[in-house]
Amino acid sequence: MKRIITIVISCSLALATGLMAQQEDASATPNKKQQRKEHAASAAQSPTGSQAQPPSARPRAGRRARERAAAMENANAQSPAAEAPNARPNAPGARRKARNSNRESVTPNQSVTPAAPKANVETKGEVKKPTPSQKDNTQANTSNGSSKPKKPADVERIKTQHANFRAQPKPEQVPAVTFSQSRQISGSENWQGEKYNAFRSYRPERHDQGWYRSRYNRIELIGGGYYYFNAGYWYPAWGYQPSAQYYVYDGPIYAGRQAEPPDRVIADVQASLQEMGYYKGEVDGLLGPLTREALTAYQSDNGLYTTAAIDEPTLESLGLG
Repeated sequence: MKRIITIVISCSLALATGLMAQQEDASATPNKKQQRKEHAASAAQSPTGSQAQPPSARPRAGRRARERAAAMENANAQSPAAEAPNARPNAPGARRKARNSNRESVTPNQSVTPAAPKANVETKGEVKKPTPSQKDNTQANTSNGSSKPKKPADVERIKTQHANFRAQPKPEQVPAVTFSQSRQISGSENWQGEKYNAFRSYRPERHDQGWYRSRYNRIELIGGGYYYFNAGYWYPAWGYQPSAQYYVYDGPIYAGRQAEPPDRVIADVQASLQEMGYYKGEVDGLLGPLTREALTAYQSDNGLYTTAAIDEPTLESLGLG
């Protein structure tokens, strides 16, 4: 009897439990169906037409995106200079900025001034040309002057032409200078070097024949006046003979290695300067004003001291030394 009662009670409990489960399912089913309908409606209204993610996935994705954005902002704030290399050089924004900067550099009313030409710089060994005012101080015509050294064949030809040359006095055309014992060669104190010692130390002296002969082995009558030879130079022998004192230049005349007479050296120099366009006068063997002006122009063009005389550097420059 007890066993029957126990079975009946167990069946009643099982039946009651089944009825309650069916009621819960019946009540939950309309809610799930309503949720599916709402999810489908929201997916249809999405502008991209893509299926929306489950509600549980959206908050997690939003947090990750916000974390990445915050990390990038922190990196940019710490190193602002690094943005330029990372930017694409061909991006439209970069091209627009480049065009705008070019437009701002030169405005429509602004004219571009061309760069001034570089001044000519003299290099070592280059000859400094005289200024127009320097050339205007001379009467010699130097418009066609050429300072190129003579070729050996030209030098030999000039020397051969004057091998037997003898100067003649021309007091009407080339006046003589007068003796002045206190005279010094003007500007010679500024001519540096041993080759100008004869000009710096020159002082005119007047002596008789005995005095000159006792000191110098070579004394010659040249163009109306006597000259004595000393250490490569010819000097006026003032007082050697009172009747022969025609000197158009009072100072040393360099004779070169061959120690030629002064009138022959002067003739060679005149002919050489004449061929180069510096000297327009006659080849007369007299170191007169026109010849000295031609020498000054040549010396100025070739970076030499303007001694207006035949000195060793000038004769060497002409190729006649």
